[in-house]
Amino acid sequence: MTRILADLPDDDIKWLDRLAAKQGKSRASVLREAVSAYKAQTRDDGTSWIEQGFGAWKDRDDIGDAVDWQRRERAANTRPWDADYPDVRAEFPDLFDEADDREHALHLAWLAENGMKLGDGNVAPGALEKKHAKK
Repeated sequence: MTRILADLPDDDIKWLDRLAAKQGKSRASVLREAVSAYKAQTRDDGTSWIEQGFGAWKDRDDIGDAVDWQRRERAANTRPWDADYPDVRAEFPDLFDEADDREHALHLAWLAENGMKLGDGNVAPGALEKKHAKK
């Protein structure tokens, strides 16, 4: 193993010493781990993993338009109680079925019963029942 001499600002040394003490390691051990982690994230040409991934799908021809594909993938995660369900359902009708529509109708009925409408914030299931039970 080769030794190196590196100049670091005093604040960085203090931070490094606190981290090493917290982890029960030496300063050198923490630095070795940091270099290993940085090395794992960087290619030999100096690019990071995020830079490596940029444009990775540009030549894909199995998904059609990448933006349309991504919108469809996101739409597939829309739930019947989401505020944008009606719009997403209209745009991607093949992603939803009658069971989803029944769940949406039940949700709308529950909202109306509680004096709310679609899009009135995020209400966790059972939140209003717990709130009224405390009174």
